[in-house]
Amino acid sequence: MDRVRMPMQAFGLHIVSELPMPELQAAEAGSGEAQVEVTLADLTDEWRQYGGAASYCAIYDDKLYLRVPDLALYCVEGGRSIKVSPLPDAPAARVRMYVLGTCMGVLLMQRGTLPLHGSAVLMNGQAYAFVGESGAGKSTLAAAFVREGFSIISDDVIAVDASSRQTAPIVAPAYPQQKLWQTSLEQLGMDGAERYTPLYETKYAVPTNADFHPSPVPLGGVFELDKEHVDSVSLMAVQGLKKLPLLQQHTYRHELIPLLGRLQWHLDMCVALSRTVPIFKLRRPAEGFLVEEMMRQIMDAARMPMLRASSTKAR
Repeated sequence: MDRVRMPMQAFGLHIVSELPMPELQAAEAGSGEAQVEVTLADLTDEWRQYGGAASYCAIYDDKLYLRVPDLALYCVEGGRSIKVSPLPDAPAARVRMYVLGTCMGVLLMQRGTLPLHGSAVLMNGQAYAFVGESGAGKSTLAAAFVREGFSIISDDVIAVDASSRQTAPIVAPAYPQQKLWQTSLEQLGMDGAERYTPLYETKYAVPTNADFHPSPVPLGGVFELDKEHVDSVSLMAVQGLKKLPLLQQHTYRHELIPLLGRLQWHLDMCVALSRTVPIFKLRRPAEGFLVEEMMRQIMDAARMPMLRASSTKAR
């Protein structure tokens, strides 16, 4: 029986997939040939040859192999192909999470697109990215902006094209979904977690179809979220060479860049961003839900008036 190949789009790419991925939007009519293929394949022998029982990642030629215990094997090749070998009874939503996360991050690097680790929202026709370590509140902050009437562009992986010297870096929209912890849902006053697909522990896939911006936009700024032992929220601009380690640190799966042989490319992309995009550090106390004050300071930096949920989307 022939496998169904579904044409979809995400991260500015036309994707054809044998793996059902309900998170993605259908490809637009006339979008041309597929740029990326996602296929189901048995990768057991290849992993045995190139990986090994103790490894989680292996490189061979232009292929990166990934093993997620008790879930699946993956192979990302040449910026064009993602092969998936799920284990029996592996939760489909978690299998897809790695396709759209780690695998897509690697594929973007292979294609020369910089993947930042964070969330991005649309303000005044530009993308503003929130980056930071796990637990910094990136997705929660983006969800708060959506609640106030702004549109989401990306969550988890932000695809930035900084290759042109003539134009500003461009952010390609990902797909209409966020991943939020149950505590974030409760703090934001969103509906109960039972409405959403669980990914792991108490983290859920939250659709954002009505709040998604589907077109590429310039990158207007980057905000690093940092939980520290401070008394209040504060914002400061990051200047000069201090921008580089910040961008390098918050590149999605940056630990894989040396294995991919992309160190010089990564430096070049970070330099290009640092020259053209304002970058800020947003410090906040480690405890407390201070999202409204964080939003106010970000909007001041972006010179944007606050919208309300009932207002027109910021497109």
